[in-house]
Amino acid sequence: MVFNDAVMRERLPKDTYKALVKVIKTGGELTLDIATIVANAMKDWAASKGATHFTHVFQPLTGITAEKHDSFISPAADGKIILEFSGKELIKGEPDASSFPSGGIRATFEARGYTAWDPTSYAFVKDGSLCIPTAFCSYTGEALDKKTPLLRSMQAIDTQALRILKLFGGTAGKVSSTVGPEQEYFLINKEDFFARKDLVTCGRTLFGAKPPKGQELEDHYFGVIKPRVSAYMKDLDEELWKYGILAKTKHNEVAPSQHELAVIYGTTNVATDQNQLVMETMKRVAGRHGLACLLHEKPFAGINGSGKHNNWSLATDTGVNLLDPGTTPEENAQFLLLLTAVISAVDEYQGLLRATVASAGNDHRLGASEAPPAIISIFLGEELTAVVDSITGGTKFSRTEVPPLSLGVTALPKIPKDNTDRNRTSPFAFTGNKFEFRMPGSAFSISDCNFVLNTIVAEQLSRYADKLEKIKTKKEFKETLHTLVKDELTAHKNIIFNGNGYDDSWVVEAERRGLLNLKNTMDALPQLIEEKNIEVLEKHGVLSREESESRYEVFTEQYAKILTIEALTMIDMANKDILPAVENYVSKLAKTAKAKLAVSPDLSIGLERRLLFKLSEKQAQFYNLTNELSEVLEQAEHVGDSTAVGLAFKTEVVPAMAKLRAVGDELEEITDAALWPFPVYSSMLFNV
Repeated sequence: MVFNDAVMRERLPKDTYKALVKVIKTGGELTLDIATIVANAMKDWAASKGATHFTHVFQPLTGITAEKHDSFISPAADGKIILEFSGKELIKGEPDASSFPSGGIRATFEARGYTAWDPTSYAFVKDGSLCIPTAFCSYTGEALDKKTPLLRSMQAIDTQALRILKLFGGTAGKVSSTVGPEQEYFLINKEDFFARKDLVTCGRTLFGAKPPKGQELEDHYFGVIKPRVSAYMKDLDEELWKYGILAKTKHNEVAPSQHELAVIYGTTNVATDQNQLVMETMKRVAGRHGLACLLHEKPFAGINGSGKHNNWSLATDTGVNLLDPGTTPEENAQFLLLLTAVISAVDEYQGLLRATVASAGNDHRLGASEAPPAIISIFLGEELTAVVDSITGGTKFSRTEVPPLSLGVTALPKIPKDNTDRNRTSPFAFTGNKFEFRMPGSAFSISDCNFVLNTIVAEQLSRYADKLEKIKTKKEFKETLHTLVKDELTAHKNIIFNGNGYDDSWVVEAERRGLLNLKNTMDALPQLIEEKNIEVLEKHGVLSREESESRYEVFTEQYAKILTIEALTMIDMANKDILPAVENYVSKLAKTAKAKLAVSPDLSIGLERRLLFKLSEKQAQFYNLTNELSEVLEQAEHVGDSTAVGLAFKTEVVPAMAKLRAVGDELEEITDAALWPFPVYSSMLFNV
C-alpha cells in the first residue's frame, strides 16, 4: 500500500524518476513539472488500490496526526466525472492554521497555513485515501508542526557530519540520523475501556485500588502470549507490513496486559512518520479484536508504565553506521570523535533533551523505579568507559579478552559474550552501535527528542570541524585531534554513569556531579527558552527564537489543559459514580443491621456498625476532598500567564488529585464489588 521506490521506478518516466530520486537523496528543488507527472502517477496507482480521496498528513503540535481529505473527482463537460490530481495539489495544501496550537504565532483571525509535501517520506493508501506526508507551517513561514524542525535538523547533522568525514578521507555523499523506536502499550477489553470515563477521556485510570496480584511474580515478562493477544499481534504485523513498516519484534512486557512492538530502524523522519502510523494502527486493529489499546505513559497506578525507547544512530548513504566502534574502538579515531560529540552534546544540552520528554503523563513514569530517572546520564559500558578513562588519564588502553560463556552442559554451545553488559536503568545508553534514549513516553511523537539530538550533536561536530579544518599537516592533525578528544571527554565525563540509576544514592551523586534533576514537566519546560538552548537551535536553522518560545507556550498550556481535564473527570466520577455507590452500600448495610435487630436485639451487628462508621468517615472525607479539588482547580486556572498556571497545577492541583485518589481507592477496597460503578484493576488487567 506504499508508493515506494519500486512503484515509482515502475510507474514514472525514467527522467522523472531520476529527478525525484535526486531530490530525495541529495536535496534540491522539486519543480512543478516533475510534481505534476508524479501526482498523476500517484493518482492512478492510488485509484488502483481503491483510493477515491487524497490527504496531506501532518503532525501539528498536538502530537497526533492530522489530515483533511479531498476527492480526486472533478466534473467533466458531458455531466460525467474524471479523476484529477495536480502537481499543485501534491505540493501544497491549506489547512486552517488558527485551529492548531501555535503559542501565539497565529491569531484566531489569521487562519492561513500551508502543508508542504515531504518527498523523502513515501506516500501510502489508507482507508481509501492517498496519504501524503507533509510539513506544516504558518502563512509567514514559522513551523507549526513536529516534522519541519526534524527535517531542518536532518540537514544540520548531514552538513556537519560530512565536514568531519571529509577530514578523515570519507567519500560519503550524505549522512542521516536513523531511529528504531520500541513501542510499549497495554491491551484491555473494549467493554472495560468504555465503562470507565477516565480511560475514555484521559487515557489513564484516575481511580483504582491496587489488585491482589500485580507484576510481583515477574511472570508476564516474555511469557507465553495469550491466544487473543497473539491474534491481535499477528493482525497488527500484517497491517503494518502493508504500509512498509517493518515490525520485527513482539513480546509481553513486565506489567500484566502490557506488550511491546519494535520495528527495524530507518531514516529518522521516515521512522517518525511511521511511528505515528504504528500508534494509529495499534488502536484501530485493537477494536477489531474487541480490545482497546492504551498508549498513555501510566494507564494504571502501582505497575509499570509504558515508554518508547528511541534507538538513535548515524549512517552514511553508503550504508556505514558511524557509531559502530569496530573491534578496536580505541584505535578508531573517527568513531572516538563522533562518540565524544554525542557525550559532550548530551552533557551540554541535557536540560533541552530532558524538556523534549516532559509531559503530564510522563511525570508519572520518569524516576519511578520502572523507567529511567529524570536525571540524564550516559551508559557506555565497561570497554568504552575504559577507553575514555585511558584517553582522559593519559594511560595506555589495555584490552581485556572476553572468553565465551560456558553453561556447564556439553550439549549446549559456548555463547560468544559481549564486551559489555546492558544497563536498563540508564536514560541514554550505548548499545553496541547506537544510543538508546529511554525517556520518551509511549504516546510521544519521537520528533522532538530526535531533532534536538540531531541539532546538539551537529553543534559539537561544527565546533570540532571549525578547529580541525584549519590544520595543514597530518602530524598536527593527529596531535590536535587527540588533544581535542581528551579535553572534551575530560570536560564532559561527569555525564557518564554505568551504575544503578534507580538507587537513591545516584540522586546525591548526580547533584555532586552538577547534573540536572528536572523532576517534572514544569521544572523541565523552561529549558526550551534557556538562552543557550534557543541559540543552538537558531544557529543551525532548526527553530527560530519565536518558534522556541511558541513551543514553550504550547507545551505549558497543554500541561495545564491535560490536568484540567483529568481533575474535572475525577470530580465527575466522584460526584456521579463513587459517592452514590458508597451511599448505596451504606444504605444496604444500615438496612441489614436494622433487619437483624428486628429479628432479635441479641443478633450481632458489629460488622455492619464498624463498616458503617468507616464508610461514613471515608465518604465524608472523600466528599470534602472533591470540593477541595474543585476549589483548587478554579483558583489555578486564573492565577496569571501560562507559566503561573502550570506552576499552580504542579503545586496545588496535582497534590489535591493525589489525595482524592488515595481516599477513593480506600473506598473501593471496602465497598461491595457489585455496587462499584466501574471495572477494577483485577478484572481489567487479567481478563484479556
